[in-house]
Amino acid sequence: MTFEQLSIFVAVAEREHLTRAAAAIGLTPSAVSAAIRNLEAYYRVALFHRVGRRIELTAEGRLFLDEARATLARARAAELMLSELGGLSRGRIGIHASQTVASYWLPPVLMRFHANYPGIELALTIGNTRSVAQAVSQGEADVGFIEGVINDPALAVAKVADDALLVVTAADHPFADGRPLSPRQLIEESGWVMREEGSGTRSTFEETLRRLGEDPARLRTVLTLPSNEAVLSAVVAGRCAAVVSGMAAAGRLHDGDVVAANFALPARQFSILRHKERRPSQAASMLEKMSREVLPGKNEP
Repeated sequence: MTFEQLSIFVAVAEREHLTRAAAAIGLTPSAVSAAIRNLEAYYRVALFHRVGRRIELTAEGRLFLDEARATLARARAAELMLSELGGLSRGRIGIHASQTVASYWLPPVLMRFHANYPGIELALTIGNTRSVAQAVSQGEADVGFIEGVINDPALAVAKVADDALLVVTAADHPFADGRPLSPRQLIEESGWVMREEGSGTRSTFEETLRRLGEDPARLRTVLTLPSNEAVLSAVVAGRCAAVVSGMAAAGRLHDGDVVAANFALPARQFSILRHKERRPSQAASMLEKMSREVLPGKNEP
């Protein structure tokens, strides 16, 4: 049974007249008559009585009319939904983002997207760089946002912003006196509060130490915590150092709760991820476009 056959049947049934039905749907009376005969013959059921020059529904035809109308209504609803999805008036984007991006940089981008496309549902899951890349690779997320670097040949990576990394301590820590610090001093003269394995902040810091000739395994890690706020709270409470995003630390720095030590860390980038072999929806493509249009000056803490 085809969509056209259903449409023809409903048109004839509602009018009980072949010629008027044919005119209503833009077909010839012979084409309409042939479609009805084929439908009846294939399913071996009489849908119409032929009474002289008139036709009228059989009992079976009356029962089938309700189902045919409902089926056409569902098909039209599906057609409308596809049209709305293509027009960005309906849809859903599954987004995974690492913590720093999700907490500080991404919310204004998502609000801007929502203002332009209020019918698109934005479903955000927060993880770390490793878990976000895995979600995009496995198809659990349409797009991902990470800090730092990920090496996965299945993923397309595009820069969306820069982020400053800082070594921070409490005001009474020896590193807070403003003197320039060497990589060796970082390792030998302080305990550290670290983010978890898989965090972009942690991996960027460790890679920086390696490039400077120091082994990050020698860091004296006192605590490993899963969030920027937890790390900053621990730094305020104890005589330890930590590396955090400048965006994450901005409020604490302003209030004087923490101090930025005099050790320059390279800026890292925030990136958007998508799978190279999965065609993105129009909504996901527009979110990527808007993410990459954020002005550089707006990315700084």
